[in-house]
Amino acid sequence: MKCITVLAAPACLAACLLGSSIRAATSILAPPAAPGAATLPYVKTKASVIVLRHARVIDGAGTAAQEDRTVILRDGNIVAVGDAALAAPDGAAVHDLSGHTVLPGLVGMHDHMFYIGSPNSDAHGHSEPPLLVPQMTFSAPRLYLAAGVTTLRTTGSVETYADLNLKAMIDAGELPGPHLDVTGPYLEGPGSAFVQMRRLRDVEDARRFVEFWADEGVTSFKAYTNITRAQLKAAIDAAHKRGLKITGHLCSVTYPEAAALGIDNLEHGFFVNTQNDPDKAPDTCPQSAGLPTLLGMHPEGPQATALIKLLVERKVAITSTLPVFEQFVPGHAPLDPRAMTVLTPQAREALLYSRDRLNTAPREFTARIAEAFKMTMALERRFAQAGGLLLVGPDPTGSGGVVPGFGDHRAIELLVEAGFSPVEAIKVGTLNGATYLGLADRIGSIAPGMRADLLVVKGDPSKAIADIRNVAIVFKDGVGYDPDKLLDSVRGRYGQY
Repeated sequence: MKCITVLAAPACLAACLLGSSIRAATSILAPPAAPGAATLPYVKTKASVIVLRHARVIDGAGTAAQEDRTVILRDGNIVAVGDAALAAPDGAAVHDLSGHTVLPGLVGMHDHMFYIGSPNSDAHGHSEPPLLVPQMTFSAPRLYLAAGVTTLRTTGSVETYADLNLKAMIDAGELPGPHLDVTGPYLEGPGSAFVQMRRLRDVEDARRFVEFWADEGVTSFKAYTNITRAQLKAAIDAAHKRGLKITGHLCSVTYPEAAALGIDNLEHGFFVNTQNDPDKAPDTCPQSAGLPTLLGMHPEGPQATALIKLLVERKVAITSTLPVFEQFVPGHAPLDPRAMTVLTPQAREALLYSRDRLNTAPREFTARIAEAFKMTMALERRFAQAGGLLLVGPDPTGSGGVVPGFGDHRAIELLVEAGFSPVEAIKVGTLNGATYLGLADRIGSIAPGMRADLLVVKGDPSKAIADIRNVAIVFKDGVGYDPDKLLDSVRGRYGQY
């Protein structure tokens, strides 16, 4: 069926949009490819048929963990899940996973391919302009895959052609890495802090921007802090005509305004909603950047109730990015020695400087941030309880405190701290992301017919969520990758390339 104009009959228009959406999902999840020469060194197990025996299974759908299960993989797909008596096919490679848990591969929904650098930063927080965003095309994909992130959304791109070409190379088996939903360059207005971001000129420019990058192959878009309502509306409409979704780290546009305009997703929980900031002016990002709104929005109060009701009714997903905000709460973010080893010396130095400055920051400031952190946790939990689609990602941006992969684990741990059960938090980090991407029939849960994208960890994260860090093997398209070899390949490199 071919639709000629947007004035086509509703059934025809719906069919066009559905077809575009299917094409976008297919592009994210390319057909399995055999590992090439540069990928094979990181493969731990590869066979046409693989049997995982005596494993604990957390299926990602929110059901309780099941003990002593057998999972059979064939040609990149899950073909059977049963008890210990399930027979292994002839010639299968059999793995005894006693003491281990099998989960769906993680679906990271705020997982960048870049690092933010402040040139010549020092212990006092001084640096020289401009703020830069160097691309981590080599290290980031390996870090994500080593942690069990088998699908991710880049959620804002700075070197979009690099991301698109990287995706093509991963899809062809030429490089190790997750399935990628490549988000286009930031849809940003004037006043951006980042020299590498283009500034939209007007409404028509926003529309052309989306159409150009959709033609180039990106599969999602992200609006940023200084976009106007009119520009955002034009971008949303243009994206939806292509069957693509748009999220936003907003400030100039409030959450209720964005929901009314038709946005699909909002980033950073409830931290950046500016609807009640006293200095808020239309289409302008206030200096307060949403903190007064969050601190004044009691999770059980009428304003929160009304906002959550609106978001749920409009089917606006919320992405939790607790790890990045945790960095501003003194004593809250653990210093992971494994993550420290993958940082460059300069990135490690910047991290330690920032943590030291936080420990000496004014108590009034840190107390307000700590309270806001608790508030967004409670609001995210209430949003999910109200039927909202909660997603999760770490937002690994700068100062070394949030590192790809390690941050994805921490994001799920913090959901448990927010009140989710471990199994609920794992569902947010797997099936919920797959659902948003339109891929829940292929990834995000463990069942016959699903892709063999799996995370195997030592221990039982259904009881101790920190066990999600004990990664033993990562299956992507039925190929088992060695997390230790992937990490070794980027040791001391994150922050460089």
